[in-house]
Amino acid sequence: MPNGHGLRSRCRDLFSQGFRQKGIIALTNYYRVYKIGDFVDIKVNSAVHSGMPHKWYHGKTGVVWNVTKRALGVEVNKTVRPRARPPASRVPRLTALRPQVNGRIIKKRIHVRVEHVKPSRCREDFLARRVKNEALKKKAKADGGAISAAAPLSATPAAARLTLAPRAQWCWAGTSCAAPSRARARRS
Repeated sequence: MPNGHGLRSRCRDLFSQGFRQKGIIALTNYYRVYKIGDFVDIKVNSAVHSGMPHKWYHGKTGVVWNVTKRALGVEVNKTVRPRARPPASRVPRLTALRPQVNGRIIKKRIHVRVEHVKPSRCREDFLARRVKNEALKKKAKADGGAISAAAPLSATPAAARLTLAPRAQWCWAGTSCAAPSRARARRS
């Protein structure tokens, strides 16, 4: 029989809990305060079946647009890929008239229970840079000079280097090498 394409197919490793993460859910998940506009990461907790989002949303980042008693409304961007159209001779007349979605980004609004959501760290660098820039502006205003390095600077490229593998890894199977590997030396 062919493999199934059900709602939770191919989720054995996707939804599995990490090492020492199984068991009772921490109360911090329930006491956390979320506000509209917060960025959150959707991370499915397979121990809680109610309010579980579809597997596609696992690992996605979204914005909170609604807060209810036990759940959050999260808006996630979903890129829809264009479908390959079959030849016109094989397409029924009604299907050919349907508009195609070509790589469009669709805003999906879903409700997810708080057990499947955690605050996102995607804005930490931006907020730290903003605090640093405000300090630079304040210092520049006090000194009467110009602001230096307010825009983010791109990192310089790393210096080139050559990494060689140990001599034992250069040998191919069935060829003679100057230094035999330990595995071959033990067998003989």
